[in-house]
Amino acid sequence: MSPANVLSNSGINVSFEFFPPKTEKMEETLWHSIERLAPMQPKFVSVTYGAGGSTRERTHHTIERILAETALVPAAHLTCVDASREEVDEVVRQYRDTGVRHFVALRGDSQAGVGGTYVPRADGYRNAAELVAGLKAIDDFEISVSAYPEKHPESPDFATDIDLLKRKVDAGATRAITQFFFDNDVFERYVERARRAGIYIPIVPGIAPIHDFTKIARFAGACGAGIPDWLARRFDGLETDEKTRSHVAAAFCAEQVLDLTRRGISDFHFYTMNRADLVYSICHILGLRAALPTGQAKAAAA
Repeated sequence: MSPANVLSNSGINVSFEFFPPKTEKMEETLWHSIERLAPMQPKFVSVTYGAGGSTRERTHHTIERILAETALVPAAHLTCVDASREEVDEVVRQYRDTGVRHFVALRGDSQAGVGGTYVPRADGYRNAAELVAGLKAIDDFEISVSAYPEKHPESPDFATDIDLLKRKVDAGATRAITQFFFDNDVFERYVERARRAGIYIPIVPGIAPIHDFTKIARFAGACGAGIPDWLARRFDGLETDEKTRSHVAAAFCAEQVLDLTRRGISDFHFYTMNRADLVYSICHILGLRAALPTGQAKAAAA
C-alpha cells in the first residue's frame, strides 16, 4: 500500500499516533485506519508501547508491517518501564535492524496506571532524558519526546517540568510532542516558557479528536489536562447521539487547529485512537486533499 499524493496549499503537516491491536478485529480496525489516513501523507506515524512483553511484541509486529506494506515512516514508542537498560537497548537495535530511524522516547506510566507512583528499575533508565541519551549512544536517531502544556501531574511546578524537557533536549531530542490540550492559550504560554528556557526544537501540539467526551474528560482529569466549561457545554445532551457528537467534535477540532495555524503553528500530531473517520474529516477541513488517480483526474477536468 502506498499513500497517494496530497494536493494541499494549507501549509499544514500532520502525523498520527496508533496503538498496537490486541485482537484480530482490532487489527482490522487499525489497518482500515492506516489505509484511510495514509493519503494525508503524514510526516510519520507513531505506534505506542507499554510495559510487558506481549505489548512490545505487538508494537514491533505493527511497526514491521507498516515498513513492509506501506510507504509511511514509522516512529516506535519506547518507555523505561519494567526493563533494564540492556533490554531496552536490545529492542532499539532490533528496531534499527528493521529500518526504524525515529523513536518516541518516554519515561512511561507506573504499572499501576495513570496517577500511580512511578518507580524506576535499579538497572533501568530512570527517566526519558536518560533514555534519549541511551538512544543517541546507539545511533543518530530522530527522537521525539513528550511535553506537557499544563505540566506533568507529577511535576511540582512548571520550572521543574521545563527543566526536565531541557534535559531531554540536551541529551539529543529533536522534537517535542505535547500532551493533548483544549485551550490554545495554554499551549502558547507553554511554548513561550520553553523558548525562554533555551529550548528551540519544534514543539508539536498533540491533538485529541473527541470521539467520546465522557471518556476523554475522565482521562484528561487523570493526566492533568483541563477541559474548559464552554467546551463541555458543547457536548451537553449528546451522550447517546453519536452522529451529532461526531459533527461537533470535528467542528471543534478544526477550529482548534485553524486557530493554532493563525498563531504560527504548522505541524500537528493527532492521537487517532485507531479511528480514522473523524481525523480524516478534520484533515479535509484543514485543506489536505488526496490526489485522484490519473484517470479520474482527467475525467474530472473534462
